[in-house]
Amino acid sequence: MHVSHLSLVDFRSYENVDLELEPGVNALVGPNGQGKTNLVEAIGYVATLASHRVPTDAALVRAGATRAVVRARIVRGDRASTVELEITAGKANRARINRAPAPRPRDVLGIARTVLFAPEDLALVKGDPDGRRRFLDQLAVLLVPRVAGLLGDYDRVLRQRGALLKSAGAAARSRSGSPDLRTLDVWDAKLATLGAEILALRAELVTALRPYVAAAYEQVSAGQGDAEIGYRSSVDAALADEGEPPAPEGPRTVEGLEQQMLEAMARTRSKEVERGVNLVGPHRDDLVLTLGGLPAKGYASHGESWSFALALRLASYRLLTDGPPGDLESLLWASDWGPDGEPVLILDDVFAELDVRRRTRLAELVAGAGQVLITAAVPEDVPVQLDGARFDVEDGTVRRA
Repeated sequence: MHVSHLSLVDFRSYENVDLELEPGVNALVGPNGQGKTNLVEAIGYVATLASHRVPTDAALVRAGATRAVVRARIVRGDRASTVELEITAGKANRARINRAPAPRPRDVLGIARTVLFAPEDLALVKGDPDGRRRFLDQLAVLLVPRVAGLLGDYDRVLRQRGALLKSAGAAARSRSGSPDLRTLDVWDAKLATLGAEILALRAELVTALRPYVAAAYEQVSAGQGDAEIGYRSSVDAALADEGEPPAPEGPRTVEGLEQQMLEAMARTRSKEVERGVNLVGPHRDDLVLTLGGLPAKGYASHGESWSFALALRLASYRLLTDGPPGDLESLLWASDWGPDGEPVLILDDVFAELDVRRRTRLAELVAGAGQVLITAAVPEDVPVQLDGARFDVEDGTVRRA
């Protein structure tokens, strides 16, 4: 898979730009603040419908414009597809596939797959759990686009149940009468049904990623430490607080997870009403990162944290390239794999952040990828192992060098 053409209209700093890209290495070189990251951000947006830099779409529309348009041509083998996304701040976005309107923007998911590594990824190791949850969920969507609908449905139910808990808590504190919780059981059931699917999915994904992460960390760090990942569930924690035995190792069924989630919500209901928040579910979970048996957050050095973040992205790339193992296939994951499905690898201003040893190791690991997009402030930041097409980016223009 590779992106052969990118066109932007009023996206970020670009009023209008057209860029022809090549398979293999494509380096976007220019001083900071000239728009290099905007180009790869647009390609990542086509694949995920999200930016790696901002949480909402409003900042993607150029100042003074009312909408932005991103158009990309994606080539897989002998097939080419054109995806067009129209981004309008404060309104629903629109999508077209091969010039035909798509019913929903998320219908474009799966046409392009990207793995993007950027300086912001250091937060995967040093930051809060929400970034690590987002990492898992975005990878799940890349593997199978239907997960986007599941996550969206869960978020909607979560908001509805949260609003009910908040109003019930306010009624209890006002002492004007007992809060009406008759509809809470209905929302509990909905949240448990959707949450159990997400829990099962994430657990299988972590299991599938684990050997890739360990191997990638060893390669990047030249064998300096053992990297491990695990999953910490708020459902297990809630049941453990009530004296339940620890959950057994290995995969659990969706049905079993649904019953556990219902039990956990029942046991924490008084706390949830008191605080007015949802305390149990995948929105409270964490991807656990350990290095040499110790938590990476707080114990890993700056260089080790970079290596771990890089290992997470490289592991994602390898999993997407190889395809899911049988356990993930059983959860109705995608089956469109093989060389034509290899994701585009994006390295956004990464090499300047790495020491010489890690820079060389990373370059050696990605040199054979089907398409690699690199941004760098100066040509010297692009390792010699990654020779290929080069584009100079300056003052809002992109020129083939």
